Amino acid sequence: MLWQALKNRDVFEHFTHDASILPIEFYPIWQWQFDRIKDRFKNNKRWKIDADLLTNIKARITAEGALSTHAFDTKIKNKKEMWARPPHKNALDYMWYTGQLTTAHRENFIKFYDLPERVIPNKFQNMSTPTDKLSWLCEEALKRLTLATASELQDFWGAASAQQIKHWFMNSSYPMQHVDIETHENQWLSGVAVADIETRLQTLAAPTSRLRILSPFDPLVRNRKRLNRIFGFDYKIEIFVPAAKRQWGYYVYPILEGERFIGRIELKADRKAGTLSVIKLWTEPNIKWSHRRDDKLDSELKRLTQLANVETVYR
Repeated sequence: MLWQALKNRDVFEHFTHDASILPIEFYPIWQWQFDRIKDRFKNNKRWKIDADLLTNIKARITAEGALSTHAFDTKIKNKKEMWARPPHKNALDYMWYTGQLTTAHRENFIKFYDLPERVIPNKFQNMSTPTDKLSWLCEEALKRLTLATASELQDFWGAASAQQIKHWFMNSSYPMQHVDIETHENQWLSGVAVADIETRLQTLAAPTSRLRILSPFDPLVRNRKRLNRIFGFDYKIEIFVPAAKRQWGYYVYPILEGERFIGRIELKADRKAGTLSVIKLWTEPNIKWSHRRDDKLDSELKRLTQLANVETVYR
């Protein structure tokens, strides 16, 4: 669905807090991010890329159309370290991060790079943008977060410095409320909330009692510090942690019940066999794992088989 939306030019790829897919309407404002990243790269040794290589790669894409990294064959010259990239990959990434190239499409997750003017519709390249782009970033983040500290606003898009966010936080005339936010440890943090926060709280529907297995990249859990502050749930995904040093497991999902995180579960799908296997289940402290919760977990695992395109659950 996402790759089709990319081909339809309804979305574009770039970087917020992480590699992201954004509404095409955001493209004009994203010049802010292109320029900001370019400034950050100026004094970074990794991005000291040969100017001739940049010119040659861009010339090939101009002449041949969208190309992937497989169309180039430069080699890593020094010791091969983790995350090391050949020069052409660094060059493609640099031009992608700074807006000189954009993602045309993907094939089996492989990114094909092209010139923005051949990918982004003209009206979005030339659309006027808010005069104060920083205010736009902060306001749009707050709309989605409802209430947040300054650091949480910064983290949402990952497109402004802490100093810039703090300035907006203290001086903006945007209709919002300055609030104190209580953490799960009964500490208080200064923050801001949408103007109608009281009304929202008074009319908030009760959370479902259903048990839910969340993606490690779900918006609720992806800011790990915020997750811990609000829910007291200490979580990280350990796919890049060596097996011997993992506290939990390779791919472990948070489990949400109502408004509480009650545990985590490691799952593995075998699509050829059509199975979903439970590797291990951990419960949070002070959570009693009852037969009722076990039944709810079974129901959630059955729902998950539809998403994973498998038929059978093994526990």
